[in-house]
Amino acid sequence: REALGLAESAQRIECFDISHTMGEAAVGSCVVYDRHAMQKAEYRRFNIRDVTPGDDYAAMRQALARRYQRVTAEAGKVPDLVLVDGGRGQAGVARTALAELGMNDVSVVGVAKGPERRPGLEELVIEGEGIAVRLPPTHPGLHLIQQIRDEAHRFAIVGHRARRAKARTTNCASARSSSAV
Repeated sequence: REALGLAESAQRIECFDISHTMGEAAVGSCVVYDRHAMQKAEYRRFNIRDVTPGDDYAAMRQALARRYQRVTAEAGKVPDLVLVDGGRGQAGVARTALAELGMNDVSVVGVAKGPERRPGLEELVIEGEGIAVRLPPTHPGLHLIQQIRDEAHRFAIVGHRARRAKARTTNCASARSSSAV
């Protein structure tokens, strides 16, 4: 809370990431940190569809919209903080998607990889404040953010690989059945 300049403590944090290979089989992930632990039963994946391949902003917007349309429709748990893997652009898209759903009280922070993409050099983009913060590599708040971001990344990659493998298996099976005819 202090490091990011948040008004209140962030008890529930949700983090989003998008994984794809050159736009193919894009998958969005949402992981949940609540009650001082990762809540694996609340993780969600989103198969991104009808988006220009490689358009990470549109993919992020779709994942956020799908997640929070459902949360608001079902009176689900609203996070105190939304982290997005990416910089100013992804954080801006997240803020816009949440605002369209009337979720203006949720804080949004983009987690941009630092120079040379080395851990500990992340830039935290606080959306709405127009500022970016770099915490010391030893800061416990940065460690928590890295842990949550890394879990979102891992969860997105696993989903993406499964989706890509399924598409290739389906395509191979179709090719075999059509050549048999």
